[in-house]
Amino acid sequence: MEKKQFMASTEWLEKHLNAPDLRVLDASLVLPGDPRDCRAEYEACHIPRARFFDINDIADSRSELPHMVPLVEKFISRMRAMGIGDGHRVVIYDTNDALFSAARAWWMFKLFGKNDVAILDGGLPKWLREGRPVEDTLPMLRDRHFTARRNAALVRDVTQVAASLKLADAQIVDARSPARFAGEAEELREGVRKGRIPGSKNVYYKDLTGPKGTLLPLDEIREIFDDAGIDLDKPIILTCGSGVTACVLAHALERLGHRQWSVYDGSWSEWGMYEELAIEAGW
Repeated sequence: MEKKQFMASTEWLEKHLNAPDLRVLDASLVLPGDPRDCRAEYEACHIPRARFFDINDIADSRSELPHMVPLVEKFISRMRAMGIGDGHRVVIYDTNDALFSAARAWWMFKLFGKNDVAILDGGLPKWLREGRPVEDTLPMLRDRHFTARRNAALVRDVTQVAASLKLADAQIVDARSPARFAGEAEELREGVRKGRIPGSKNVYYKDLTGPKGTLLPLDEIREIFDDAGIDLDKPIILTCGSGVTACVLAHALERLGHRQWSVYDGSWSEWGMYEELAIEAGW
């Protein structure tokens, strides 16, 4: 896996599973209302020697918002404890049909300066369909030295998004479903209004993967952004429900060679909560 390889195929991963410098992570996460227990599923069945990347734990516990990015010291501590260190290549998968939580973990690594990280195309569902090996034993973990440096350009907070909205210096792209974007569907979290950030555009994260959860070719992805009225030559702020599915769009933009993107970490869970922040609804 080259440093600029943002995806890994199931064929490539099986061939390199025993490489000493490779680390495989299960970053599965469920959306609100889904009763599945991702850690229990991981412990029962995972790609050999995979570690579990717990997005809800590797987060800022001081925030009332869900799975906000942790301090760099906490990220380093968690990675070291998982046996992930400098010089390791990382492949991330999840058990979802659109790779949304694998993309969130990918973005977190990139945010903290680690770039030799890829998403497993098709995730665990594709791996299982192809009859590739799995296990239920947990790997032996040894502490490794992990260096991190936060890249502030890849993340935005509510104040920065509000300022960009006022200055019109970036396009805001929402990864939620069209019904939630239009304010026609109920929000998943209590106390959050229906609607969207004014002037934002919609690219539903599920539209970037095929029917079996594999990532679409770049020409099709580019067409989806073009059809949504998004200028890929200008800066983009990505948002969604809680800063997770927006990372699917971030991964897609990175593959397209777009380098002026950032993720609004609080996303609609934060913006939709504050009455003083303007919203839009409808089409």
